[in-house]
Amino acid sequence: MSSPVTCDSLWSGATLVTMKDGQYHVIENGALAVQHGKIIWLGPKDELPEIRAQAHHHLDGGIVMPGFIDCHTHLVFGGDRSAEFEKRLNGVSYAQIAAEGGGIISTVRNTRAASEDELLASARQRLNHLLAEGVTSVEIKSGYGLDIDNEIKMLRVIRRLGELAPVEVYATCLAAHAIPPEFNGDGDAWIDVVCEQLLPRVAQEKLADAVDAFCEHLAFSPTQTERVFEAARELGLPIKLHAEQLSPLAGSSLAARYHALSADHLEYATDEDARAMAAGNTVAVLLPGAFYLLREKQHPPVAAFRKHGVPMAIASDANPGTSPALSLRLMLNMACTLFGLTPEEALAGVTIHAARALGIHSSHGSLEVGKIANFVHWPVARPAELVYWLGGQLPCTVIYQGEKRESSL
Repeated sequence: MSSPVTCDSLWSGATLVTMKDGQYHVIENGALAVQHGKIIWLGPKDELPEIRAQAHHHLDGGIVMPGFIDCHTHLVFGGDRSAEFEKRLNGVSYAQIAAEGGGIISTVRNTRAASEDELLASARQRLNHLLAEGVTSVEIKSGYGLDIDNEIKMLRVIRRLGELAPVEVYATCLAAHAIPPEFNGDGDAWIDVVCEQLLPRVAQEKLADAVDAFCEHLAFSPTQTERVFEAARELGLPIKLHAEQLSPLAGSSLAARYHALSADHLEYATDEDARAMAAGNTVAVLLPGAFYLLREKQHPPVAAFRKHGVPMAIASDANPGTSPALSLRLMLNMACTLFGLTPEEALAGVTIHAARALGIHSSHGSLEVGKIANFVHWPVARPAELVYWLGGQLPCTVIYQGEKRESSL
């Protein structure tokens, strides 16, 4: 007779929605055992082997899903741009706002002026809203410093957030976000600085988990972007890319050739881009918040992504200019209503496919034996309810690395 299995905690009494392979894979009346922060058993409760648990939590209905992963955010920045938002709605053009010192340059100015502690405090407030909705992993980009010292400052703040907040934080260096004002439109000169000075320092100090760039006519060309990719590859840093948001430059195909973790936005991506992304194992990250706020008309090619088997992730793109979004659940609804995703596709987009976009899908993003015990109990009848409700905060219990996480708000 075999000895009983021991574990730190046993969770039972709810329906498990595993999201394995991007599908619900529902286990009615399930049970889940956790040891040392990892899942060691899950399945129907009536198939539970003999287990001795230090703590047994009965959940009394509802569903248990993997913790949400927000795989594209810009949560660290100084100031806000609500005044510009109001101006645009009153008919002032973006060009005029930029000429008056607004736009991304205003965020750069405010970010440079803020101390690390000030940036940390404001970012923590924004992050708390995501945590309250079941987010257990989040990616945060730099890109509002646009000089060596301030990009480093932003990345240090991102690392500090990961040390202080009960959430796994992944840092991305997005120094190739825009041309700094001091460079007078000379993008090549700034790319020189990024590739030759900034990225080596970032790698040496282990301040970033990936490198990103904005490949767009108003930012950096494919040629300039490829220089960033080459520098990142030499330093052993994975890459991501803002691509095809405003125009078709085949940036997503370029990213796929470098086996980028993801290409993000993608409103102007083509069937050829989708085919290349499938071949390069590059995830398509859709950002409905920016699409909504900018009142765009061009939709990302969801049908092409489906046809070629490109995994689709969903993220908040939380940023001060184009997506001041602090609700990943709202992004789920927008992905369905604006882009035509199904609830199952959308929920896969904030779990297993979001994990793929960060390169952590072997340990995160689904309920499977051996994976990190990041999961959420939702008192709802079915997964689609998480996508269905607009506004409000659905109550939930978050288990982070095997332990119940206290509310952040």
